[in-house]
Amino acid sequence: MTRKILSLALLGSTILGGAAAAEVTLTIESWRNDDLTLWQDTIIPAFEAANPDIKVKFTPSAPAEYNAVLNSKLDAGSAGDLITCRPFDASLALYDAGHLADLSDLDGMSNFSSVAKSAWQTDDAAASFCMPMASVIHGFIYNKDAFAELGLEIPETEAEFFAALETIKEDGNYIPMAMGTNDQWEAATMGYNNIGPNYWKGEEGRLALIAGDQKLTDPQWVAPYEALAKWGEYLGDGYEAQTYPDSQNIFTLGRAAIYPAGSWEITGFNAQADFAMGAFKPPVQASGDTCYISDHTDIALGMNAASPNAEAAKTFLNWMGTSEFASIYANALPGFFSLSNHDVAMEDPLAQEFVSWRGECESTIRSTYQVLSRGTPNLENETWGASVAAIKGSKSATDLGMELQDGLASWYAPQK
Repeated sequence: MTRKILSLALLGSTILGGAAAAEVTLTIESWRNDDLTLWQDTIIPAFEAANPDIKVKFTPSAPAEYNAVLNSKLDAGSAGDLITCRPFDASLALYDAGHLADLSDLDGMSNFSSVAKSAWQTDDAAASFCMPMASVIHGFIYNKDAFAELGLEIPETEAEFFAALETIKEDGNYIPMAMGTNDQWEAATMGYNNIGPNYWKGEEGRLALIAGDQKLTDPQWVAPYEALAKWGEYLGDGYEAQTYPDSQNIFTLGRAAIYPAGSWEITGFNAQADFAMGAFKPPVQASGDTCYISDHTDIALGMNAASPNAEAAKTFLNWMGTSEFASIYANALPGFFSLSNHDVAMEDPLAQEFVSWRGECESTIRSTYQVLSRGTPNLENETWGASVAAIKGSKSATDLGMELQDGLASWYAPQK
């Protein structure tokens, strides 16, 4: 009897121990705070249905605060198990600091090309530290009703673009473009790195800058600031104090005709706008010019090297490499285009419009993200301020090019 009771007790403790061990909760850190409900309602339930012993919490920070908040949490040992990774240098710095684990051996990695993985690898490609999720494409989203009212065609050249803005301004019923400069990053991301590739010829210019064969004082790097200097008069009254959410609201409420955009806006805009929307790619300088788009390797997910739930985290990361995740993510978040090798059919017409440009234009990534933001001053952050200064007209494009070049040359050997 005693042995039977002991056996039952041991069995009970094993069952309880197994239950306790199964109760794993993973926390995801992210800067994407506008897709919280999609993670909660669509992505996480799909994973948990297949992995009932693992619960997932999505806990985003505001985009402009993410880097500082994440670094603070990592230093304090309070960061989540899974870390949403920005591309190239920012995440490489986290890996080099020991905060991100090497994921090279995960099975899910085999579903991504070397190009897709390159934004989250060491320079020698020996270690991959984030599972690629998606790229985003830059361009302009427009209010089709407003364009129809004003008889506007989609602008293909820079001259047509500014003519359209002038027509919208003269009509007075719409703000020509919804973008503010308060948060700074939009001016660089949806401004400079949106229109810039058509000037510096995408990868040709970006790689030449890294090699030291081109400088930020060269005409192709200064000219986008000259173009941005013309934007200020079309952004509406008080744009200097306008935040990113302000701009989103102004456009989705139908008060502005054009929104300098990334494809990541599609989900939110679909939910909030009650008018038909279209998209057009960054205008070229002259009809017939080769077009270039920023098709930016944007987002991935890594594992906190200090996570106490490493096996569960790897299970989630491997699931991210499946066709199921690729299809769910691309369609739950239209405008985030899968980087996997899986054939993903997209249902959203606006997302289809953005991704169609891949067949028409040469693709590149944001000019500041690889290598050039590893030192101080950080070229990405300096480009934020420079783009704002250009739009406000507080500094000339030439002066901005000289300041940025001097800053880069102060620490980056190929530019000295």
